[in-house]
Amino acid sequence: MLYSMTGFGRSEQTIRDKNYLVEIRSLNGKQFDLRLTIPALLKPFEFEVRNLLSENLLRGSVECVIQIKFNGSVRPVTINTDLARSYYEPISRLAEELKIDTGDILSTLVKLPDVIVPASESLSDDEWNECKKVLLEAIAQLNQHRLNEGAALEKDLLSRVDHIEQGQKEIAVLEPERRIRMKEQLRKLLEEQVGKDMYDTNRLEQELIYYIEKIDISEEQVRLSNHCAYFRTVLAEADLSKGKKLSFILQEFGREINTTGSKANDVGIQQVVIRMKDELEKAKEQVLNIL
Repeated sequence: MLYSMTGFGRSEQTIRDKNYLVEIRSLNGKQFDLRLTIPALLKPFEFEVRNLLSENLLRGSVECVIQIKFNGSVRPVTINTDLARSYYEPISRLAEELKIDTGDILSTLVKLPDVIVPASESLSDDEWNECKKVLLEAIAQLNQHRLNEGAALEKDLLSRVDHIEQGQKEIAVLEPERRIRMKEQLRKLLEEQVGKDMYDTNRLEQELIYYIEKIDISEEQVRLSNHCAYFRTVLAEADLSKGKKLSFILQEFGREINTTGSKANDVGIQQVVIRMKDELEKAKEQVLNIL
């Protein structure tokens, strides 16, 4: 079971006089990186909001926007009387100079910037609990989106591992032919340089055994098989966050595949190694998306 780091969650609910809207987006990221936008009403609970997001989302570049709106005309306001007075005095003097009626001056004052402002307040504990439920619902939606994306990633990764294991089977078929070909090449070279009857056959066999052991790739192939099996085991684990572990395992894939290619000294095997490297690089790109 895999979770992608990419996801989206949205939840909206109206409770009594307030409408709560939460939208969360998540993209790839090495660590948990949060951009949070919340209204002033929610500032006293910002720490709890951040903790909820961190504990439930674990990794990724996350953007969360929370909006709280009052329904109808219920929203409380205050009048900035000091600012209104500072507006009134020059306006009334100007009206006297211009001999303009000041009967409607109050209606003008209340329309001036910042004279009437929303009342500064915070949510009560009960209202915060209501808001938290909406936040958790958005988080749950995002994680479900991540799980759906993760299923597609898992299918693709298993396909890549299958192709790498298929490459191993091809190498196993080519390996005996490689040994025979190398032995014949060395024998032919000696016959050309020294003469057919001028070298010790037993000594040649000993040197061949030593040389073939130096370029033997059986250990690399065994380790690569073990890495493939471990990769599948980790994929099946219940842990939510396993992207880093899978990335480390793929690094081990690369070591064994690269060593196989450098030791092969065989065109057929090296062609298979190139295909395996291609599958490995595609798997590495996909693992970057995993939580």
